[in-house]
Amino acid sequence: MKLHDVRVHPSKDELPREAQLAWAIAGVAADRVAVEREVTEMIVNRVIDNAAVAIAAVNRRPAVSARDAALAHSRRDGATVFGVRASRRVSPEWAAWANGTAVRELDMHDTFLAADYAHPGDNIPPILAVAQATGRSGRDLVRGIATGYEIQIDLVRAICLHEHKIDHIAHLCPAQAAGIGTLLRLPQETIYQAVQQAVHVSFTTRQSRKGEISSWKAFAPAHAGKLAVEAVDRTMRGEGAPSPIYEGEDSVIAWMLGGREAHYQVPLPAAGEPKRAILDSFTKEHSAEYQSQALIDLAFRMRQKIPDLGEVERIILHTSHHTHYVIGTGAGDPQKMDPKASRETLDHSIMYIFAVALQDGAWHHVDSYAPRRAARPDTVALWHRIETREDPEWTRRYHARDPKELAFGARAEVRMQDGSVIEDELAVANAHPLGARPFGRADYIAKFRTLTEGIISSREANRFLDVVQDLPRLGADDLCLLNVALPAGALGEGKPGIF
Repeated sequence: MKLHDVRVHPSKDELPREAQLAWAIAGVAADRVAVEREVTEMIVNRVIDNAAVAIAAVNRRPAVSARDAALAHSRRDGATVFGVRASRRVSPEWAAWANGTAVRELDMHDTFLAADYAHPGDNIPPILAVAQATGRSGRDLVRGIATGYEIQIDLVRAICLHEHKIDHIAHLCPAQAAGIGTLLRLPQETIYQAVQQAVHVSFTTRQSRKGEISSWKAFAPAHAGKLAVEAVDRTMRGEGAPSPIYEGEDSVIAWMLGGREAHYQVPLPAAGEPKRAILDSFTKEHSAEYQSQALIDLAFRMRQKIPDLGEVERIILHTSHHTHYVIGTGAGDPQKMDPKASRETLDHSIMYIFAVALQDGAWHHVDSYAPRRAARPDTVALWHRIETREDPEWTRRYHARDPKELAFGARAEVRMQDGSVIEDELAVANAHPLGARPFGRADYIAKFRTLTEGIISSREANRFLDVVQDLPRLGADDLCLLNVALPAGALGEGKPGIF
């Protein structure tokens, strides 16, 4: 990996493009290095994962709204939409919008955490949509997805957005644009302009994940995907973009991130170096924010040690800065303790999640968030006895460079009314590559079958799983087969809009 020094330069410096981060990103995207077999296999896993969570969410309101809008933009040689028969196509930017929303809605696909955090599986919908609309092969798609993962993860390793209250799609959109550039084998110059355009239009605030969290949490990465498709289209037509977008005097770094004195070092593959970043990401076994994955597994384990949950006086979760301030009591959000809060808010309340996991010993993407479940008096009582505290050691491990040290868990301290204390800790989720039961191909397939059961036919499930596992060998006319369709009449419809 090569480290790229990134800082703000005054306009008078006339910083050459060869010294700019966007140019380096474009260089990685334009590099036609082969994709390693291990990476290809993981890409197949993540395409399965995305389809699983998208179909599970296909008739939830945000997914319905996005799909209805997309279906108003028909295009004969366009891209497919999850749930809809493959013969019905839409313009690729709208397919990215619909499919990206469906993938993100349940908060159950993959994650990467470092200086910032990301769901790199969000790269797949726009890259796949463009691949379908432009007649690309499965091999082309694999190359594009490998780039999307690489760029987003490398940006997340180096540049913290959360510190400045910027939402994480600011790293996603340029990665999506770069991945589309790789897919289409575009020249570095074109990708460079597309990346800059994508950065410029995707910087938004984290209010979307603060307080009462709305459905925009699901739409945000889909919006980034739509913007990325449009950015590439625009620059393919010869148009430029604000430059230098990272290092300029009035750039995103100067005014939205670390400021004019900030200095970042972004690692990117050197020329000819394989793109392997996807192997550092990890999926979710449970439908909840990633930093709660290990804590759900910990709760399952600890419930066997607690004789009576009604006798719990207080539970303290000693954890990292991110967990404490994003999904814990450190966020200062009263909504995280409200039984009437939205699913999106409960998904970002480790106090609620830990309480339900302790009581139920199971986690379900629908039942665990049901209003009746959240309002149970014994759950509310236990939930309100849970607090989080930042522990410097867990914060250190959250940012560790050594994969064996990296941790996203906590130490739970359960204080009972009789004065006894029950303690346990878990560093990584069971499904993590270093966890008790790392996810492999069989687990991704099982997750797909579990989440889609009763929604699609077993024949459709088997067809998709057969096709997707042959992804690198699919021809240009075969990528539409990666779509998963519901039986006729099974798709919900939402409220009318403008389109």
